Amino acid sequence: MKKSMLKLMVAALGLVGAAVPGWAQESPWLVRVRAVHIDPADKSDPVGGTGASDRLHVSSKWIPEVDISYFLTPNWAAELVLTYPQKHDVTLDGQRIGTFKHVPPTLLAQYHFLPGAQFDPYVGAGVNYTLISNVDILNGAGRLEHDSIGAALQAGVDFRIDGKWSVNLDVKKVRIRSDVDINGARASRVRIDPVLLGVGVGYRF
Repeated sequence: MKKSMLKLMVAALGLVGAAVPGWAQESPWLVRVRAVHIDPADKSDPVGGTGASDRLHVSSKWIPEVDISYFLTPNWAAELVLTYPQKHDVTLDGQRIGTFKHVPPTLLAQYHFLPGAQFDPYVGAGVNYTLISNVDILNGAGRLEHDSIGAALQAGVDFRIDGKWSVNLDVKKVRIRSDVDINGARASRVRIDPVLLGVGVGYRF
């Protein structure tokens, strides 16, 4: 009985492999390395409710990024996006007033439209948790009040070079926000909400 069941399971796996060409032979793990440009939205509230020009601005910058994807099926994957803490300048009315660091790990569910094809476009949605640290604004008088949890949206395409390597283009929109206190009183709410444009390479293990 056990041998019959084993043969049946092997036959079923063989049928699945035949129904999804290449899936049975491909590893579910894909690692990408990207260069990413962070472009903040800069939609902070006026500091202290004053003029429209009195807004906090967060600097744009390029960062390295590593993401790890696990394919649950040929179409569906879970992606974890990682980097190390990134330092940004903060300006007010054109004057630099300080810096802060943040690290924004993001978990996304991806849908790949053409798995196994040379061009494989995908979309994704998930959640971002940004840890804010090393805040130094107005010589310590200012601080970002809390870390940020927000939605993340994604679209991109993988261009396969061979069975292992691919080139990747990717864009994400991430919600990152925090209250800003100055001398213990709420002075503004910074809406970083960046667009992240990335280009990189991927390796399918």
